[in-house]
Amino acid sequence: MSSQQAPFTEDAAIVVHALADYIRESGNRDVPVIHQPVLETVIEQLELRQHIARGDLTGESLRHFVQDYLSATTRLHHPGFLAHQVAVPHTTGALGSLIDGATNNAMAIYEMGPAASSIEYFMINWMLEKIGWTGTTSNRQLDPQSGHAGGVLTHGGSLANLTALLAARGARVPAFWKSGNPGNQVVLVPEQSHYSMKRAVAILGLGEDNCLTLPADADGRVQPAHMTEQIADLQSQGRQVMAIVANACGTAAGLYDPLTEIAAICREHHIWLHVDAAHGGGALVSDKLRHLLHGIELADSVVWDAHKMMCTPTVCAAVLVRDHRHLDHAFEQEASYLLHAKDQPGFDFISRTVECTKAGLGLRLFMTIAAMGEAGLARHVEGLVQRAREAADLIRERIGFELAIQPETNILCFRISGNDHIQLEIRRQLLERGDFYISSTLYRGQRWLRLVFMNPATSLNDIQALLDEIVDIRSGID
Repeated sequence: MSSQQAPFTEDAAIVVHALADYIRESGNRDVPVIHQPVLETVIEQLELRQHIARGDLTGESLRHFVQDYLSATTRLHHPGFLAHQVAVPHTTGALGSLIDGATNNAMAIYEMGPAASSIEYFMINWMLEKIGWTGTTSNRQLDPQSGHAGGVLTHGGSLANLTALLAARGARVPAFWKSGNPGNQVVLVPEQSHYSMKRAVAILGLGEDNCLTLPADADGRVQPAHMTEQIADLQSQGRQVMAIVANACGTAAGLYDPLTEIAAICREHHIWLHVDAAHGGGALVSDKLRHLLHGIELADSVVWDAHKMMCTPTVCAAVLVRDHRHLDHAFEQEASYLLHAKDQPGFDFISRTVECTKAGLGLRLFMTIAAMGEAGLARHVEGLVQRAREAADLIRERIGFELAIQPETNILCFRISGNDHIQLEIRRQLLERGDFYISSTLYRGQRWLRLVFMNPATSLNDIQALLDEIVDIRSGID
C-alpha cells in the first residue's frame, strides 16, 4: 500500500467523526448558524500556507484543520438556516459525494465510469417519468432516430439553463452553430426569472438586450393573455422569438407560472418553451403538490435541481428535453479521441453537456432517494411547503408585519414596518447575531425579508423566535 493510501481509513474516520459532531451541534443550536470572519483571518486560522509547505495534512494535523474549517462554515443543518435554496443534504447522499470523489470516474463517456453512467441514465429516466415524458429503455437507448425524451445531469441550474437554451437555439436556428447569430432572435423570460437566464442569453451570443420580459400580473406571474400581442409586435419589427421561459417556480417569491396556457401559445407560434423548475420541480414527487406544475409535460425543455428541495448534495441539476435529439444535436462538433466507432455497451453523455469532464452526479441523487424512499422524499417536500404556509399564518397575525403573498411553495416573503433600508438593516443585524440566517429580495418594487424553508428541523417555535428577534432589532433602529 502506498504512503498516500496508508492513512486513508484513519483519516476518513477523523473526517467522519468531525462531521458527525458538526451536524449534531448544528442541529442542537449549540453554535451560530452563520459566522463570517474576515477572509484573511480564515486563511491564517486554517494555516493554509503552512500546510502546503509542510505537506502534513494527515492524522492530528488533519483533525485540527477539519475542526477549524468546520468552525468557519455556514451551518445548513442549523434550524435557523432560512436563507437560500440549497438543500440540507441527506447524509447518505453525502456519502455518494465521497464515493464519487474517491473513485474519480469522469463519466461523461461510458468507458470512464460505467457504474456512474448507468446510475445517471437510470435517474434521468426517473425524472423524465415524473414530468410525464417517455424516457429510454435498454432496447431503444442507442437509436438516434427515436423521439423519446432524454436529459443529462450537470453542475448547477445556471449551467443547466444555458444547456437547455443551447438545445432551443439548435432546434429553432439550426445554422447558428456554424454561421453565427442572424441578429433577429429574442428570448422572452418572466420578470421574476433567475439571473442566470439573462446571463445564458448573453453567453449564447444573442445579446442581453435581446432577453425581454414577458407581461406579468401584479404578483409577477406571466399573463398569457398578453403574450400573443407581444409576439406579434416583435414579429412586426422583424424579430423572431426563439424561446419563451416559464417559472416553476420564481426565485423571489416562489410563484408558479400558468404552464398550460403558455405552452398553447408556444405551440401556436412554433416557439420553444423552456420551464425553469430548478427549485419548484421538487413538487413533482408529491401527489399533493404536483398540480402546481400542471402542463409541464407540454414544455420542450425543463431544468430541475436535485440539490434544492430534494436533499441532494450540491450540485446536481437536470437538463431534460421532450425530444432527446434536440439536446444531442445542440453541440455540433467532434473530438476524434472520444467520439468514434467503438464497442458501446452503455451510453455516452458527453454530447449533451458543456462539460467534457463530469462528476458522477447521479450517484449522490440516487443514494439520497434510495435512503429516503420516494414516499419519504414526498413527505419531505410536502413538509417544507406546509411549514412555509404555517409560518405565513404566524406572520399574518403579528402586528407590524406584512406578508407579501401567500406562499405556493417553501419560499416566504414578508416585511416589518419601515422602509427598504430598515429591512436590510434588520437582516444585517440578524446575521451579526448569528441565531438566524435569512435572505432578502426585491419584489413588487419593495425590499422584503425572505425565508426559504429547507431544513425539516425548523419549527414554528423557531419562526416565532425569529419574529421576536426582528421586533427587538426594529425597536433599536428608531
